Amino acid sequence: MLDTSEHIVIVGAGAAGLMAARELARAGRKVTILEARERCGGRIHPLPASEFGYPADGGAEFVHGEAPVTRALLREAGLSLQRIDGEQWSFDGANILREDRHDPHVAELQAALRDLKDDLTVADFLRRHFAGDDYAPMRHSIERMVEGYDAADPERASTLALREEWMDGGHSAQARIDGGYGALIGFLAAECRRRGVAIRLGRAVSAIEEASGAIAVRCAGGDVLTCDRVILTVPLPLLREIALPGGARAKAAAAADIGFGNVVKILLRFGRPWWRERRQELAGMTFLLSDQTIPVWWTQNPNQHHVLTGWSGGPGTATLSQLDPQGLIDAGIDSLAAVFKRPREDIAGDLVAAAATNWAHDPFAGGAYSWATPRTREAQTILARADGAVLFSGEALYRGADMGTVEAALASGLGTAGTILRG
Repeated sequence: MLDTSEHIVIVGAGAAGLMAARELARAGRKVTILEARERCGGRIHPLPASEFGYPADGGAEFVHGEAPVTRALLREAGLSLQRIDGEQWSFDGANILREDRHDPHVAELQAALRDLKDDLTVADFLRRHFAGDDYAPMRHSIERMVEGYDAADPERASTLALREEWMDGGHSAQARIDGGYGALIGFLAAECRRRGVAIRLGRAVSAIEEASGAIAVRCAGGDVLTCDRVILTVPLPLLREIALPGGARAKAAAAADIGFGNVVKILLRFGRPWWRERRQELAGMTFLLSDQTIPVWWTQNPNQHHVLTGWSGGPGTATLSQLDPQGLIDAGIDSLAAVFKRPREDIAGDLVAAAATNWAHDPFAGGAYSWATPRTREAQTILARADGAVLFSGEALYRGADMGTVEAALASGLGTAGTILRG
């Protein structure tokens, strides 16, 4: 018999919220999702195909590693994955070179990682084991990966949490969804609605109150919903902006021990693939790294869309904090001009469409995604406890290797729903 007596409110219509809602609705629970934005998806942000020539992603774009929950959902939705192959190049300040991923000290690094018993920050690990000048290139490479790929601060990031990533050289398999992450969110939202989930957009939650065994969820616009339980799936910075009952507030304080990084993402569509025309050997280029203001670029390889995506992650995004979207686009053009030694006016003249997001400026995100400190596992345990009417879920609570990803959000939402249903 379906249980229709319990009403569950989910705050946030991102991947975790939608996944939890669908699972609970399947089991007959009454579910309402409150979403501050006027769209579903959260930090998944589809951009118009009419502007970029394909369903581009202004937020999450890649499927990392095995991602079993994501892949199962894609099969259910009839969506396919395209594995990303191609070459990584780098600009050393003078030339664009095919990157040699072999480091002469990799065996020493892996031995030190294998022997590591007690966690410490990445910066402390490098200072303790690889302080000499000979190790400077490896330190730079690791710090760049931690800051750029993980959006983390090496002075706070957990070495043990990143050990698996380092042991495979930081190059786990990546893929893209044909149709972009927006297609997956569209499927999940439609599934929720089909199963009776009420999705209310434009509802920013300001407070959750508990009195006489009932829960009241208050929205900034004045709406109040009563329910039996609440699942908070908002990004970590937003937890500080929602008034919570005492027990939930005490648990939420543990989030301070989970890192949360920022990302600036810039998409530039050009009328022609000028980077391939100038350098035929770049036809297979996927990633291009440099020390420019916008340090990472990638193509849509193997697809031939004339789009370059720029990326800056971690503490380095602070230098971009004063720039509006047009300022970020200009910074991206300047970085490309320096790398390719081409007049910026020529690059700007080829531009057809552009979009830029500093996720720290997004009022409903406050940044991009989470990363682990040495105290994060303990914090996740506290936040995951189902010992009250307010539960926490989302990518920051995922304990696997791919914390911070869409897979982490989907898996966490699924797990939180399971906790409720088993209870």
